[in-house]
Amino acid sequence: MSHLYYKDAQKLGLREFRACAAQGRYPYLLSLEELVPQERIAQGVDLGEIQIPMEFIVGGRGKVFARNFMPLVEEDSEFADKWKNLCQAHLDEGIRDPIKAYEYLNRFYVEEGNKRVSVLKYFGAPKVYAKVIRVLPERNGSAEVERYYAFVDFYAASKVNFLEFSRPEDYARFQSLMGKEPGEAWSDEDRAGLSAAYYRFRQAYDALGGKKLASTAGDAMLVYLQIYGYQALRGKPEAELRQAMAKVWEEIALQQESPAIDVKLDPAEEKKEGLLSKLLPKEEAKKPMKVAFLHDKTPEVSGWTYGHELGRRHLERVFDGEVVTTAYCDAMEGDPRKAIEDAIADGNSVVFTTSPRLLPASLRAAVDHPEVIILNCSLNKSHRYIRTYYARMYEAKFVAGAIAGALVGSEGVGYICDYPIFGQVAGINAFALGVQMTAPAARVYLEWSSVGGAKAAARRLTDRGVRLISSQDLAKRENWDRSPFGLSLVTGEDQVNLAMSVWKWGTYYEALVRAIQSKTLQSEYHESAKALNYYWGMSAGVVDLVCSDNLPDSVRRLAALLKDSIRRGVCDPFRGPLYAQGGRVVARRGETLELGEIIDMSWLNENVQGSLPAYEELDDTGKDTVGIVGVEPTA
Repeated sequence: MSHLYYKDAQKLGLREFRACAAQGRYPYLLSLEELVPQERIAQGVDLGEIQIPMEFIVGGRGKVFARNFMPLVEEDSEFADKWKNLCQAHLDEGIRDPIKAYEYLNRFYVEEGNKRVSVLKYFGAPKVYAKVIRVLPERNGSAEVERYYAFVDFYAASKVNFLEFSRPEDYARFQSLMGKEPGEAWSDEDRAGLSAAYYRFRQAYDALGGKKLASTAGDAMLVYLQIYGYQALRGKPEAELRQAMAKVWEEIALQQESPAIDVKLDPAEEKKEGLLSKLLPKEEAKKPMKVAFLHDKTPEVSGWTYGHELGRRHLERVFDGEVVTTAYCDAMEGDPRKAIEDAIADGNSVVFTTSPRLLPASLRAAVDHPEVIILNCSLNKSHRYIRTYYARMYEAKFVAGAIAGALVGSEGVGYICDYPIFGQVAGINAFALGVQMTAPAARVYLEWSSVGGAKAAARRLTDRGVRLISSQDLAKRENWDRSPFGLSLVTGEDQVNLAMSVWKWGTYYEALVRAIQSKTLQSEYHESAKALNYYWGMSAGVVDLVCSDNLPDSVRRLAALLKDSIRRGVCDPFRGPLYAQGGRVVARRGETLELGEIIDMSWLNENVQGSLPAYEELDDTGKDTVGIVGVEPTA
């Protein structure tokens, strides 16, 4: 019987050989020595005897195998006899002796045991035991190498080598989704449970067409866990697993898009009503659109929630019966998924969730309720089933910085930020660039309200003699501790407000609801295969900077000129030359940062004194927020 298997394997090998030759690819097994200098191989790290995935074995020795490890030699050869004997041994009792291999970039190159690998690959074995030497690549800053070193850190804790992710940060994200702290070691039971779950997941993934995607099975599994959680994967029958995956397949397929996010900088033009539509009899008045707003806190304790509540009330006034809104507060105090389910059960066809902390629950609800439009207030998240929206507040911060520089001269200016998340770092740098424009020698001293509170952050600035401070965009309401807001001159317990950045949520929500009414927003979704992020700014009227009468007239004129230039697209805050801390060149003279570079920004401008806080320093809300939409500091 083994001779029939050999004939079939040889056919597979010859077919692979011819295909590689036709495509101009090397048709034999890849050799590690051709990829890595011998001295680096000699410095390899012994990983001991471990199980390795068969699909990651890509190289070996000799030209008796095609690139897919299938044999090329004629059946009457000594080599073929040995292959057949191994084949029979595998059928009788299994191949037990470990092979020897080198690992490089999580791919394996066989040193001893090529025929064993050939037989096992032919029969579709998923794994094989191997004595492995790891060869570490030189750290050169390339995306491939940085992704690999993220894998090495993950492997050090988990000893899992069958999972691969396209983005380096996803290894840490997966560790967290498994309920593990950074660097926390896995038990044998953890590994066995994940292995069983992964290979069942992989079967369903392949059956749904996963092999046609450019992204990895690990990327798909990460998507699944973000929506359903790990416990929903363990023990789930394959039929149910496939059904659940089919519901989120667009989200899985999104991972192969580059970039995965389609950012809308301004509202789309609403579709005009055609002449024929105007001549046809009008439909009876429709029922009011019911719109829910879910907040993570209450407006009494959160200026952020209070601002969104003002936006909700604006909708009620503008649409006057056409739109009925309901606020659901303190959603994070209980189960946020239940809060969204309650809102949907109450008949709301549109749901705005106003905090990044509500993003995971929003995504799950959007998958379960495709008939409901769900939008989350966050930035730079690549999720297909929900839209996200945020404002280009960095435009207002740039103008505020220019005002501060004009007033302060060569002295220091303070800046208090909430969390190191997408959008906020751009605000810090835009402010610093505005200061630099009008006061080239001035420093910007950075503090964080999520480290000890806004009042403590302001005190740290005033203790070092800083009096001009840019802080939160909303004033504290009664019964809140006194702390600066906007751009203020602070002296002891007194403060004089000079300018304030304004999030015009009413304008934003009005435009989004009109886009929903006209089906424009729905059309954008169906016309794009990517995740939709709405990132509007001054040109859309959703961001502004209000100047106080306390400012000199000349400074007020400067602010008006800059705002008008930004609205018309004449002035770009992130036009080079730009330098990060330490003098690193970010953009040369005349260059302008791409939108993705602004959103992903994790560096600080050269005139900023301070740094992004460590995760452990943040308060609980800060940790929750940064865990979902936080940026990674740039070295």
